[in-house]
Amino acid sequence: MKDTFFQILLIAFVYISCSSIDQRQPGIKKIALQISPAELMHSNLEQLKNIIVYDVFSPPVASRIYAYVCLAQYEAIRFSDSSYPSFLPKLHGFDALPQPIAGLQYNFSVAAVKAFTVMASNVIFNKDSLRIYEENMLNNLSDSLDKTVYERSLLLGDSIGKIILKRAVKDFYKETRGMARYNVQRLEEKWQPTPPDYMDATEPWWHKIKPLALDSSSQCKPAAPYTYSNKQNSPFFKDAFEVYNLSNHLTDSLKTITTFWDDNPFVMNHSGHAAFATKKMTPGGHWIAITSIACQKSKAGEVKTAQALAATSIALLDGFISCWDEKYRSEVGRPITFINKYIDPNWQPFLQTPPFPEYPSGHSVISASAAVVLTHFFGDHFSFTDSSEWQYQGVIRSFPSFFAAANEAGISRFYGGIHYMNAINEGSAQGKKVGRIVLQKLGLYK
Repeated sequence: MKDTFFQILLIAFVYISCSSIDQRQPGIKKIALQISPAELMHSNLEQLKNIIVYDVFSPPVASRIYAYVCLAQYEAIRFSDSSYPSFLPKLHGFDALPQPIAGLQYNFSVAAVKAFTVMASNVIFNKDSLRIYEENMLNNLSDSLDKTVYERSLLLGDSIGKIILKRAVKDFYKETRGMARYNVQRLEEKWQPTPPDYMDATEPWWHKIKPLALDSSSQCKPAAPYTYSNKQNSPFFKDAFEVYNLSNHLTDSLKTITTFWDDNPFVMNHSGHAAFATKKMTPGGHWIAITSIACQKSKAGEVKTAQALAATSIALLDGFISCWDEKYRSEVGRPITFINKYIDPNWQPFLQTPPFPEYPSGHSVISASAAVVLTHFFGDHFSFTDSSEWQYQGVIRSFPSFFAAANEAGISRFYGGIHYMNAINEGSAQGKKVGRIVLQKLGLYK
């Protein structure tokens, strides 16, 4: 991870020749930096992604980490430009933030790094990597700073991080860690653990996490899933047979799409009696990476970059909360369970089935919610090349828009044999509702 840090740091070095008074923030002096503030925002999130992959957080938990940490970063760096408002008064449960003192000098990049690390250190396991990253980055930033300015900036960032953390400890996450394991109902129509590992259900109490923008976990409740039925003329059976039929005709291009969007953070690979795990990005992490790619392509400044990351991460967290609320309400079983019982006992999906109920598709919900937010920031026809999966899957894909990417992410789960089309279609509609509410709550709609 230290190697990753130094590679990013080398890219990020942009030398600025002189200090200046920031005309966008009257009365507060801005210090020139030896590292591009915009690249610093990306560097922070790259470091966080690496730690999340290493620590193997589940997709819902990872979305919570991204949301709070991105908020902390944004709320610190936004003081560089007074045209960017605080998100906190528009979200649920946050106290007022401390303000920089007019007429005093601050380095808001220092404040952003400190706010970022204060929040991150409380929601990850691999604290040593984060500590090393913080020390290296702050040492670089402090080289040309007066000690008083540096310490004042650290104090501001520390205060911001603690305000975000204060809300995080009250979102019911800690309480869900001690709740009872999911009680599997031994009913044919309900979700059952799936092969090859028959793992326990992931985050069955996630609907209890307090959303940031949504008023409740059920605010964007989707239509009810198809009624369970093994009759061949029923919508449920037809949905299942469609999964089965396509899986027997997967082309190489469809397999590439499916692999690209897999984003299973912990896949167990089996070879005879041997088993080994493969770590990858989470679905939310993939969309955070896409956000960084869009910001870099559009040459967004540090504040817009941080704002886009924060808004997208809020949509991802609330999307997961909304999605998981329905998953454990309807408890729809996965295709492998139904197909093995009623169509083909030897059938296996292309992707490993994740351990939680089927309806709706999580990829569809969170991808659509992220696409709504990103389309607001960068436009309907913002084309981009997504290289974020190269280090995990060796695949790079290009898209004409965020919704094109979101639609492909959703249907990849159908190609992979782990979702029915109804779950994908309804999940996409649900995610769009979440994204629009997030934008409205944040006051970002024009």
